[in-house]
Amino acid sequence: MRKEIMYRLSRLAVAALILTFFAGSIAFAGSADGSGKININEATVKELSGLPGIGKKKAEAIVAYRNEKGKFASVEDLRKVEGIGAKLLDRVRDHVTAGGS
Repeated sequence: MRKEIMYRLSRLAVAALILTFFAGSIAFAGSADGSGKININEATVKELSGLPGIGKKKAEAIVAYRNEKGKFASVEDLRKVEGIGAKLLDRVRDHVTAGGS
C-alpha cells in the first residue's frame, strides 16, 4: 500500500513539473500581437533574462530604464541601456518588439 502511494505521489510530482514547464513556455513565447516576440515595453525581468545574451542584471537594467525614461519607441532604443551595445542588440533583435509604444 505504501509503495503504491509513493508511486502515485511521484507521478503527481512529475506531472506538476511538466505543467509548470509548459505554463512558463507559453507565457514566454507569447506576445500581445501573436508574433512570439518579447515586448520590451511590457516584459518582466524573468522574460527578458531568457533572451540571448541578456542575464538578470541586464534585464533589470532594461526594466529600470523603462521605468525611469518611459517606453521604448523602437527596439533600437535598447542601445540607450547601459551595457547593451550593437553586438548584443543584433543578438536579441529578432526576439523582441517595442510594440504598444
